[in-house]
Amino acid sequence: MLRVVRNVLTGSIVAFAVASLGVTAMTMPDSSPASALTATTIPIGWLGFCAEEPGECAQKSAIGAPLHLTSKRLEVINRVNHWVNASIQPITDARQWGREDRWSYPDNGRGDCEDYALLKRRMLLEEDFPLQSLLITVVRNRRGEGHAVLMVRTDHGDFILDNLNDDVTPWAKTGYHFVKRQSERDPNVWFKLKDAPDEERIVTHGAR
Repeated sequence: MLRVVRNVLTGSIVAFAVASLGVTAMTMPDSSPASALTATTIPIGWLGFCAEEPGECAQKSAIGAPLHLTSKRLEVINRVNHWVNASIQPITDARQWGREDRWSYPDNGRGDCEDYALLKRRMLLEEDFPLQSLLITVVRNRRGEGHAVLMVRTDHGDFILDNLNDDVTPWAKTGYHFVKRQSERDPNVWFKLKDAPDEERIVTHGAR
């Protein structure tokens, strides 16, 4: 799996055209949920992930300028989103692990929504994207179910990488209700978004 990931990032798999993002045609977000400043509860799944992978949760970053969105970076974001969505077999935590909401890397080729998001985050970090721009985000989908996605913060707005959508989408165009996301400075601090209530327990299980 890791060798294949490196192949994707180095471009040995044919890159998707940047135009497939539709960036020239779509409206950039006119406001960003990342402006939220109110701390909220940390997802239980993230706490469990950090207990199993402490090194993955120890990094902190100084908040600098948003990621400058170039055509090359758009290509990488699009390629990673497509590849992970196509390569990971969807399965709920209940079926795979016998319990709800276990966040982990899908190194066995199977996982649910947060596992997709974690792998996309890791792949983009390996492409030298800054940690402060790659934020695991919890939403409620159109059915009101908990769901996890990866938010990529840029100087053109915030974009969502979603295992349920092969298109990288401006956050405001997803149709989701945004609940909470990681802090830019510290991934172990979470902020609630917009007018979302504090949700002590929200289970993410977005399998296709």
